[in-house]
Amino acid sequence: MSLKIPEISIVVPIYNEAESIKKLHSEIADVCVAENYVFEIIFVDDGSRDNTSETVKSLKPIKYIQFKKNFGQTAAIDAGIKAAQYEYIVTMDGDGQNDPKDIPNLLEYIRGNDVDAVSGWRKNRKDPFLKKIVSRGANFLRGLLIKDGIHDSGCSLKIYKKECFDQINLFGEMHRFIPALLKIKGFRIGEIIVNHRHRDAGQTKYNWKRTIKGFLDMISVWFWNKYAGRPLHLLGGLGVVLFIAGILTTIVGIYFSLVGNDLFKNILPLIAVSLYLSSLQLFIFGLISDVILKNYYATTKQTQYTIRNVFKTNID
Repeated sequence: MSLKIPEISIVVPIYNEAESIKKLHSEIADVCVAENYVFEIIFVDDGSRDNTSETVKSLKPIKYIQFKKNFGQTAAIDAGIKAAQYEYIVTMDGDGQNDPKDIPNLLEYIRGNDVDAVSGWRKNRKDPFLKKIVSRGANFLRGLLIKDGIHDSGCSLKIYKKECFDQINLFGEMHRFIPALLKIKGFRIGEIIVNHRHRDAGQTKYNWKRTIKGFLDMISVWFWNKYAGRPLHLLGGLGVVLFIAGILTTIVGIYFSLVGNDLFKNILPLIAVSLYLSSLQLFIFGLISDVILKNYYATTKQTQYTIRNVFKTNID
């Protein structure tokens, strides 16, 4: 392990968490000072409507990024990561359920092992029963589709080497799938068990809408993992399947006509033509998608959020 003093950026997305962020900030700062880290604490306000802004601006040290409106947790994490300046980036929730005392364990693991990121595993979760069930179902599907090797990808408490995000922009609800995105790009992922605490203040921001969005993003990650560099293989492959189905339908139609059935009164020719046209469309869409994705890889630099201002204080 390197003897160099660790330099870390702690990124915390917050939304209407005025009651919990002062305590959380104090806990983070206490851990970092006790461990003699060079550190910065970045709070990204995702359009809070309470007095979060006033509370955060009273904290030291702090780098405060305030969105113009609510863009979502993923956008907030992305903004915080892009604002981070140190070698290691820690992400955690702003509700106080992640324990800052786990930061040294995450840092020790990433520095002592051949990995680029370490994900927390909330093995003993302090969430309502229904939320646990939904989470387990999502983890099961993620294991089938993505296979990132992580027990609890939804845990926000993670640590990354800054280089992990040199070519990654986060959208939608993608923060849950960062380990999978990194693994797709060849980064090595580790995992350790972390503490999970009860929420002491504020209200949960999770609802059925986020669950649906998360599932759709899971499908997106699956697509990127399997076909991001070759969409023609997926769409063209489906086109081939439909084309073969069209040939079989044509053969059946010809057979019926040979045994005396009136082909013009049969629906099989219409089905065959539809299958041929659909296969051609899928093949063309595959070619177009292939061109679009190549242009995306070559040119994209955009984000899905806008920042109102950046506020920073230092230790006196």
